[in-house]
Amino acid sequence: MPSVPSSSTVQRGFLRYQHVFVFLAPILFVTAVFFAAPVGDINGNAYWFDYWWLFPCFMLGATIVNTVGISGSALFVPFLIFLFPLVANPLEPETIVKVGLISESFGLSSSALAFIQYGLVDRRLALTLVGGAVPFVVAGALLSFVIPEPLFHLLLGLALMAAAYLLFKADLGHAESGSDETVEAEAEAAAADGGTPDALPDDDNKLGPAGVDTDADGNVTRVDRDGEDYSYDRGGYLRRFANYSVGGTFQGLAGFGVGELGIISMLGSKIPVRVAIGTNHIVVAVTAVLASLVHVFGGGLVGGHSIDLATTPWNMVVWTVPATVTGGQVAPYVSAALETETIKKFVGGLFAVIAVALFLMALGGI
Repeated sequence: MPSVPSSSTVQRGFLRYQHVFVFLAPILFVTAVFFAAPVGDINGNAYWFDYWWLFPCFMLGATIVNTVGISGSALFVPFLIFLFPLVANPLEPETIVKVGLISESFGLSSSALAFIQYGLVDRRLALTLVGGAVPFVVAGALLSFVIPEPLFHLLLGLALMAAAYLLFKADLGHAESGSDETVEAEAEAAAADGGTPDALPDDDNKLGPAGVDTDADGNVTRVDRDGEDYSYDRGGYLRRFANYSVGGTFQGLAGFGVGELGIISMLGSKIPVRVAIGTNHIVVAVTAVLASLVHVFGGGLVGGHSIDLATTPWNMVVWTVPATVTGGQVAPYVSAALETETIKKFVGGLFAVIAVALFLMALGGI
């Protein structure tokens, strides 16, 4: 009688071939949209190719935001507000929300699975962060029905400017292993006492040499699937809670914020930058889905806005969804290839650019 595969075997097999399952999702989505979406009167198949050029734009945007671990809407919303009207008709605010939510949900899920496969997600840390952020996300989403849009755009812009300043001042030279200095120091220590360095964790249920080990003092040693090792502890919960509570409120208000402010708190509490980015993906993905649900169903309950699928520009999302999925899969490789200092400068500059865009949005709505 054949043996039943264990859960660890199933998990390992799923992660090994996760890209297959991930890319099947947009194929099924596009197929369902093509045959079943309520599109009204359209001019033949030409309707579906009106916005083909969104694919490279959203793929680039998804790669950028997933590489640094922030929300897709942080780039998609400014793009649809400022750049999209230059080549097409301006979109209504509710349409921008719909396109952003649908696209982001696929991109975040894709990237989160890719980072898990790469071994760069601290699941225990992610669980505590999600738990702490959830009530603030719900509260922010409910507040969005009563706070004027220009006001929360202005507040979020100020928050991102502060985050950019803190990021440039943060010391990111901590526990980035795999460097020549780390290897030489371990070798010298081993030679001095006649022993050998402690063996790095190697989990049979993970791909490649990946693994994770936590000692009695709470010190974590993590190895990704390329064999790079990262050492840190999970201390600093109060600091992260403060940032994720504020970020969670903005996530509910504007659709982004928890990823941007949350990554600062993890870097500031000495979580290695690549582990911080990977773990932040889980937090952003879960809170984005939660915020989306409150925005979809909460507006009708309190007399606010609601989302009508019949008015969704389906000829846009058939291109943006595959684009964000592809960008999400590329992101972990880009993140692993870049130096920490490069990532720091890029993220800080990106925050500043997004803040300026938000200020312009706020001024335009006053």
